[in-house]
Amino acid sequence: MGAGPMTRVVVVDDQTLVRQGIRRLLDLAGIEVVGEADDGATALDVIVAHRPDVALLDLRMPHRDGIWTLRQLSDRAVDVPVLVLTTFDDDALLLDAVRAGARGYLLKDVTLEQLTRAVETLASGGTLIAASITDRLLRAIRSAPAPVGVAGSTPQELTGRELEVLRLVAEGYTNREIAGALFLAEGTVKNHVSTILLKLGARDRTNAVLRALHEGILR
Repeated sequence: MGAGPMTRVVVVDDQTLVRQGIRRLLDLAGIEVVGEADDGATALDVIVAHRPDVALLDLRMPHRDGIWTLRQLSDRAVDVPVLVLTTFDDDALLLDAVRAGARGYLLKDVTLEQLTRAVETLASGGTLIAASITDRLLRAIRSAPAPVGVAGSTPQELTGRELEVLRLVAEGYTNREIAGALFLAEGTVKNHVSTILLKLGARDRTNAVLRALHEGILR
């Protein structure tokens, strides 16, 4: 039996050397780079044109930055998982990325194995936030004027099973992996995730995890 289709990604970074380095690393891991961009406006065109499995996105870029790109993708209902790759020098900027819909966050000094795992996790429908980033994001969330999620809403209490599912979502597990870990049907996990999003007033998995951190549901 032949190998399955390669995971396809777009790399967005204003530094040519960084883009070339990421491309070569991903090529070694059997991940195909189908497009590149050096600013947000070009990134939007490339992502819409190629519809990759994952987009790797820098936040700080000239002209149109990563936050602008995320918001435009959301406004246009372009459902491409975005993995933010950052030097992590601005907590507020990362919080903006959360609110704009990014599904993963890594520092640029990650290993090839960590980058590959993150790409495959997002391509499979999961989320991934590096542990070193979670603490910084949590502090930013707590100092922000409004909580992540639906402004003014109070999250409904989660059941024990929903908490189990949410903890695994926070660790980057996909629905299939959660089903295996908890001995559930994948459809049951999907139902739990949908209920969790509804109860937390969150639009996606990453937003749900950060809302849960903000409310003290996850620690």
